[in-house]
Amino acid sequence: MKFQIEDVTVYFPYDNIYPEQYAYMLELKRALDAKGHCLLEMPTGTGKTIALLSLITSYTLSNPKTPLKLIYCTRTVHEMEKTLAELKLLHDYQLRHLGPQAGILALGLSSRKNLCVNPRVIAKENRDSVDAACRKLTATWVRALAAENPDVPTCEFFEQFERAGPAAVLPPGVYTLQDLRAFGKEKGWCPYFLARHMVQFANVVVYSYQYLLDPKVAGIISKEMQKESVVVFDEAHNIDNVCIEALSVSVRRQTLEGARRNLNKMRQEIDRFKATDAGRLRAEYNRLVEGLAQRGNLPISDTWLANPALPDDILKEAVPGNIRRAEHFLHVLRRLVQYLEGRLETENVEKEGPIGFVASINTHAGIDQKTLKFCYDRLHSLMLTLEITDTDEFLHIQTICDFATLVGTYTRGFSIIIEPFDERMPHIPDPVLQLSCHDASLAIKPVFERFQSVVITSGTLSPIDLYPRLLNFNPVVSRSFTMSLTRDCICPMVLTRGSDQLPVSTKFDMRSDLGVVRNYGRLLLEMVSVVPDGIVCFFVSYSYMDGIVNSWNETGILKEIMQHKLVFIETQDVVETTLALDNYRKACDCGRGAVFFSVARGKVAEGIDFDRHYGRLVIMFGVPFQYTLSKILLARLEYLRDTFQIKEGDFLTFDALRQAAQCVGRVIRSKADYGMMIFADKRYSRHDKRSKLPGWILSHLRDAHLNLSTDMALHIAREFLRKMAQPYDKAGGSGRKTLLSQEDLEKMSDRIVEEMLY
Repeated sequence: MKFQIEDVTVYFPYDNIYPEQYAYMLELKRALDAKGHCLLEMPTGTGKTIALLSLITSYTLSNPKTPLKLIYCTRTVHEMEKTLAELKLLHDYQLRHLGPQAGILALGLSSRKNLCVNPRVIAKENRDSVDAACRKLTATWVRALAAENPDVPTCEFFEQFERAGPAAVLPPGVYTLQDLRAFGKEKGWCPYFLARHMVQFANVVVYSYQYLLDPKVAGIISKEMQKESVVVFDEAHNIDNVCIEALSVSVRRQTLEGARRNLNKMRQEIDRFKATDAGRLRAEYNRLVEGLAQRGNLPISDTWLANPALPDDILKEAVPGNIRRAEHFLHVLRRLVQYLEGRLETENVEKEGPIGFVASINTHAGIDQKTLKFCYDRLHSLMLTLEITDTDEFLHIQTICDFATLVGTYTRGFSIIIEPFDERMPHIPDPVLQLSCHDASLAIKPVFERFQSVVITSGTLSPIDLYPRLLNFNPVVSRSFTMSLTRDCICPMVLTRGSDQLPVSTKFDMRSDLGVVRNYGRLLLEMVSVVPDGIVCFFVSYSYMDGIVNSWNETGILKEIMQHKLVFIETQDVVETTLALDNYRKACDCGRGAVFFSVARGKVAEGIDFDRHYGRLVIMFGVPFQYTLSKILLARLEYLRDTFQIKEGDFLTFDALRQAAQCVGRVIRSKADYGMMIFADKRYSRHDKRSKLPGWILSHLRDAHLNLSTDMALHIAREFLRKMAQPYDKAGGSGRKTLLSQEDLEKMSDRIVEEMLY
């Protein structure tokens, strides 16, 4: 369908549109017109992605003089592929209506692991090994050697790509990762380097958050992106955690041992170069004396990782004299490693600010702040000079230099925390030194400053007013949308007690109470007997899940559950969990029915959909608060309180409830779907906790469902399932229109649009 939103003709590839999609587009257009940033919360399963893509591409088609580039950030490769598939559909629709003038170039960019087509390289087991294997075949010096000696292996795909030169371009179209690989094989060009090259010319780029938020990657991939870009962070409820992880570093004993091995190897390489090619080390020294940018215009195959500090915080001056000579630099790194080894020998938890820590390094190891700041760039320069290709073996020394540069650059928003053991396992010594970032706004600040509009969107952004404070920005639009439904297909319930009227909760003083464990078991047992197909259960942590499943096993509850449905469990092993999920789906498909035990904050809670018969009920056992004795969490809470005046309790509740909402949201993925959500903890009945849930869940949570016992919940479940079994009118004949046609949109008044927002 084709319709007008003010001066923009929107091309939408479906015959009907949801009212909330239309309202979403209106708000998005307001943000684009204002050239500002926005926060939009839209319920899951209401077509958020296609609404975004349609509006932004149509906006560009309506303003050809000022074309906008769309940078769409997703969290997983699976989400990236889904987004590109939607875009393909939309692009075909626009081409049918407008012809060649609607042509765009859109592509997904991922790591070599997902794009490489060289069989020798992709045979490696992990991403770092694949990257290193690629460098061994494509680095400039390797190719120079190969020119003299044909026995030196190179990558034929990269060689063909280089030979094609300016002719190596992608014709207009939408390319998924699969399409890029197929195109690369057909032409004999390397898809990874082709995609890297084409990113700056593409109208739409879809890639992972890290390509914009992690300075090490963003410094290489995203530095060419123009200001006239719209950046979309999809599923961005955890964006503050991604920002913090991008600037945090952990150092363990294994890291330091590995760093020593790396330094010894580099020492041998330097000695070898001194004997055979001293001129190269001298040339590097001279380049550093002149203070030339080491990253200059490196060949695309040699760029490794950029500086971990943010672009504005990197020193634009010559490298300090004491680390210009390669052997002097190695000596400095040895002293730093030795100092860190000494700090790990502690028996008490220590917490320090960056200023005190840097002063201590200066006193004990004689390394000043400026030298620390340059460690990462100096290491990068040295590795290029020594022609090191197996970068995966040098990850340990990279981590040390990453740590040194960050601690030397930032004086606020960070803490150094040294823990001699994990508090949950105090009998196992496992010392760790963590440079922990507390300020999410640091990593995202360059994105807000550099790009015209940044859209942060998800199904779970409640309470929406906390994000501008956490990320330190002023959105021009901040909105939540309801879900228009022809029937109440979501049934949230708060269960506060078991059938024996004893309260249930995962509060620390109650969680191991046998009465609570038994009541949780009885709740699941009752539900498996009446709910068809799939049931998903979320626990607050792996350790709690292990404990409760063991108890159920001992008391025979688990055996009774398995008489009704098969049980599958998420573990910390990705392969095991994937296998469990496949079998869970098979059990649901063949009608046997199954229960999936999972963990809030786990992989399943974040990215796996349990649509249709795969999830008819989701039970959230407890409130998934973070481990509140974690030193890193406590330091972050203190920082948020002092800097942004966010109270500890408010942040912890906000964080726990967004996780709970994310878990229960897995069960409803479209309007034709239906499902029940049980919040099994007496604390959800409190208004201050419950009010932090997204509006689209709260609007279906009736007062009568706020304080239930197991038998009452069972009665409601039976009634709900009976109601959902009736045929229903998708178009909403009962006066509640949830699918709008082109004529409906033309007739629609502003008043109706206002009703869609709340």
